[in-house]
Amino acid sequence: MIKSHRFSKTALALAMLGSSTGAAFAACDIEAGNVSILSNDFPALQAVATRAEQCAGDNVTVIKNQTSEHRNIQVPALTASPAEYSVAVISNSSIVPLLNDDLIQPLDELVEKYGQSLQPNQLIRIDGKVMAVAFMANAQHLWYRKDLLEQAGVGEPQSYEDVIAAAKALREQGIMENPVAGNFKAGWDLGTEFVNMYAGFGGELFESGSAQAAINNEQGVKSLEMLKELSEYMSPDFVTYNSNEVSPLWESGQVAMYNGWGSRAGAIIAAEGKAADEVKENSAFVSAPLVGNGTLPATYLWWDGFAMAKNISAADAEASFKAMMHALSPDILEDNSDLAVWLIEGYKPTPASTGVMATVQAKAKSFPMAPFMGLLHTALGDNLSEYLQGQESAEQALTDATNAYITAATEEGYLK
Repeated sequence: MIKSHRFSKTALALAMLGSSTGAAFAACDIEAGNVSILSNDFPALQAVATRAEQCAGDNVTVIKNQTSEHRNIQVPALTASPAEYSVAVISNSSIVPLLNDDLIQPLDELVEKYGQSLQPNQLIRIDGKVMAVAFMANAQHLWYRKDLLEQAGVGEPQSYEDVIAAAKALREQGIMENPVAGNFKAGWDLGTEFVNMYAGFGGELFESGSAQAAINNEQGVKSLEMLKELSEYMSPDFVTYNSNEVSPLWESGQVAMYNGWGSRAGAIIAAEGKAADEVKENSAFVSAPLVGNGTLPATYLWWDGFAMAKNISAADAEASFKAMMHALSPDILEDNSDLAVWLIEGYKPTPASTGVMATVQAKAKSFPMAPFMGLLHTALGDNLSEYLQGQESAEQALTDATNAYITAATEEGYLK
C-alpha cells in the first residue's frame, strides 16, 4: 500500500532565529536507555553528536554512525525490528522515504514533556503532527577567494555568468588553471546541482498538481548547459567530486569558486581549521548566484533536524529525545556558533553564515517535500553524468532521467 502525506509549509524565520553516570544524569536527566544516532558527517553534526555522547553513563548507551552514506542506510536500518538507530538526522528531502514507509514516530508528547527550549519554527509538522525537530538551516551558495578574484581584476560574482567570466580571467591570466569546483559526483550530489540550477532558471520540477516530471524542456537544457560550461573550468576528474573531496582542495588553496554548503563554511575559516592562512583570510561566502536573467538564486533552502525511529521502545525514545535536547540546548552555541545557521534560541549570524543568510534574503525556494521528489532526484543524479562527459546530448540525458523517474513513480503508485 502506497502512503501519501500532505506536507505543510514550515516557516524558517532565520533572521529571528561528562563521562560518569552522575554527570550524565545531571546534564541529561536520563536514568536508562539506548541512544543511537545516524547522521551525515560534517562539523556541525559532529558537534551535535559529541554533545549527545555526554549523556552516556552506566545505564545509558550513546552510539553514533556519521557517514556520507546515511541516506542509503536509513530506510533499511529503521525498518529493522527493533530499529538499528533511535535517531535519524534528516533534512527536508531525506525525511520523505521515512515518512512514506511509516518508519518514524510523532514527537508531540515528547516535545510537550521535554521540548520547552524549542522554538516554533523548529517543529516540522506534517498532517498536524510534529514529525521532526529542525535545528539548523542550510543551502548551497557561492564561496569565492577575494584575493584571487581581485588579482584577476574581477568583482564579486552575482550570477553564474559572472562566475564563468571570472574563471576565464583566472585561467587566461595564469592565476589558476582550474578555478571552479562543484559537487558533480553522480548520484545525490549531481541531482542536487541540477535542481539548484533549474530553480535559478525558474523551472518547475513537476506539472501543477501532478506527480508528472516537468524537467525535459528548455529550462532543463539550459541548466545542463550551464553545468557543462562550469565543468570546463574544473579538474578533469570533476565527476568524482562531492563536498568531501572538494573541501581539502579549498583548504589547500586549489579552488577559487565553489557552490558549497553553508554548513561547511565555518570549518574553512576557523582559526584551528586545516585551511591555509591565506584561504582563511580570503574566503568569502555570499548568496547563491542568479542565472539566465532569473530573479531567484540558483539553489534551494534546506533544514536539518532529527526524527525518531518508530520501531523502538518507549524508554529508548524518551532517552534519545532527552539526549538530543541536551545536544541542542543553547550551550552548543558557545563553542560551535560558527559551524551552522542554527535554529536555536540565542543564535546570532556569524561570518560563516553570511552566504546562507544572503541566500535566504534573496528569497530562495525551500527544497520540495513532495513524496515523489526523491524519485526524481535519484533519476536525475543517475542519468546526467553522460552528458557532462560529452557522451550524449542534453535532450537525451533529460529523456533518460524522465523515463527513469516515470518507471519508478509508476512502480510506487504515484503515476499510472
